[in-house]
Amino acid sequence: MTAEADIKDGTVGKALALLDIVESFQAPVRFNDILKQSPFPKPSTYRLLQTLVSQEMLSHNEDSGHYTIGSRLIRLAHSAWKNASLAPIAAPFLDALSNATGETIHLAKLDNAQTLYLDKRNARKPIEMFSNAGKIGPAYCTGVGKAMLAHLNAAARDRHVAQQSFYSYTPNTFTNAADFNIELDAIKHRGVSFDVEEHEPSIICIAVPVLGPQGELYGAISITSSTERASLQDLERYKTDLQNTAQQIGASAAAWMLPKLGG
Repeated sequence: MTAEADIKDGTVGKALALLDIVESFQAPVRFNDILKQSPFPKPSTYRLLQTLVSQEMLSHNEDSGHYTIGSRLIRLAHSAWKNASLAPIAAPFLDALSNATGETIHLAKLDNAQTLYLDKRNARKPIEMFSNAGKIGPAYCTGVGKAMLAHLNAAARDRHVAQQSFYSYTPNTFTNAADFNIELDAIKHRGVSFDVEEHEPSIICIAVPVLGPQGELYGAISITSSTERASLQDLERYKTDLQNTAQQIGASAAAWMLPKLGG
């Protein structure tokens, strides 16, 4: 069976696979570069790209030959963010937490066993770090990722943990499922997770899950700082504020009937 035949959901699945490839470059990209990553033959790749361009899901610059994300996809993404995302619901609560702490605030959800950052508030004195809204990062070594994984049901947790890469970003990164599951049990017991320079050197955070009134998981929020100006004990002072904010966001998400995570 060919790689092309392995793609689920027929032509729609193939087109979405190419959209993922174009997006992964994070910059305008030429056909030959797309083709190198495409699981489809050259004629199929070209035909699918032409369809995506005609539907305005991609844009093609005839002069330079570059493909970029199209206007229709941007409109759909904006509409999804505005009407079916945790981000706009959480925004006023994130603003209040940001004003109260002066530190970096993150809002995230799980996406294919990874952490998708939905929104961010920069600290009063911003810190250079990996995270930004729309960016995807590992779940096993970020505070928000660990907070969410710890609060999945047993079957979903096992499934998500099995998908972690356990690449060692720093000396503090968890590198195997056995130790990581012990960490998740501890997080579930105490209700908060910590990032102890596990993804990036000097970056630390405290995080909690965003849960609905019935315990349904919607995402996670964190307060992040740097070891150059704070300690975990400093961040832990905000535990109650963080939990109260998460509770408010969770109640609003449930009222809006947003889809829960895990399951």
